[in-house]
Amino acid sequence: MLIHLVADSLAKLACVRALVEHKYAVTSELLGGISCQRTEIDALVIKVDLRSIQNICLLKNLLDGLGGVQKRIFLVDEAAHLSVSQAYALGASTVILGPLSQAKLLKELAFLLPDDGGPPSKDAWSAEAAAGAGELALASMFSALASGMPMDVVSAGNAGGRIAAAIEEHGLTKWLATVRRHHEGTYQHCLLVTGVAIDFGLSLGVPKKDVERLYSSAMFHDIGKATIPLAVLDKPGRLDDEERRLIETHPAAGYDALKDNAAISPEILDAVRHHHEYLDGSGYPDGLCAGSITDLVRVLTISDIFAALIEERRYRPPMARAEAYNVLCSMNGKLEKPLVAAFKEVALSR
Repeated sequence: MLIHLVADSLAKLACVRALVEHKYAVTSELLGGISCQRTEIDALVIKVDLRSIQNICLLKNLLDGLGGVQKRIFLVDEAAHLSVSQAYALGASTVILGPLSQAKLLKELAFLLPDDGGPPSKDAWSAEAAAGAGELALASMFSALASGMPMDVVSAGNAGGRIAAAIEEHGLTKWLATVRRHHEGTYQHCLLVTGVAIDFGLSLGVPKKDVERLYSSAMFHDIGKATIPLAVLDKPGRLDDEERRLIETHPAAGYDALKDNAAISPEILDAVRHHHEYLDGSGYPDGLCAGSITDLVRVLTISDIFAALIEERRYRPPMARAEAYNVLCSMNGKLEKPLVAAFKEVALSR
């Protein structure tokens, strides 16, 4: 199997080549350099600074000539989260956020290029396509809010619908595995929350319209984090008190960013603002108590907490699903007990 590498510097080419050439046949070329002969390529690995307009133009021209190669891994520097949307717009199958490791890259190549030469299973690609659409929508919204541009909320809703279809067909476990494998950080969290909330709604048997409200609320719930400096958002350790205070501004910031958008319903706006509220009044930003917290928010809050516990953080490994569910059960007075009990099947067995 042949892997073709594209990078915008010789140093990057050499680095990525060293990671894969012991296992795969490799060709490579420098972006903007002399074009090489490209035949029978099984996958592309691209390490290019997507913040450069010139690089994007050069890469578009190169990829136009490689339209038949659908398996494309983009390697994006950790600090350049906004480049994720550009990568997916260029046809990425997978975006790997740095720092890059050999194990991480080989794992993705093994998924795209199984040893038996066969394609990944249909359900894997269904979940992968939905996850890619979700991350593209999230990255677009985060980028727009950070730069003061209008947000494309319709694309986020459409992506939520694709996620719901993938989960309904293939289940929550496949979704969790796909998102953990291919997505990191804030985008991973939003995708996990979306999947968990959808599956919770399906398990409760709520009408389709309510499932739509759930996945829309989940897709938008952390959009206010686009206003938080990356140094705080991506800190590789626990936050101090001032950093925690800054993080806790994100529900109100998300509400403010969306409140004048005619495509966002009042119920979803309420969920974005209040997904960190608790029944005992100890949440934020408004210290609401039970009677003021809607059913949509109660379901979203449980999904949000569970997703945060089972995802990997830089300062701790992910919890097992059973352990995370026990944490929910221990939050006496904060979460609605009948809903937590109903969530057990989602947490442990769906």
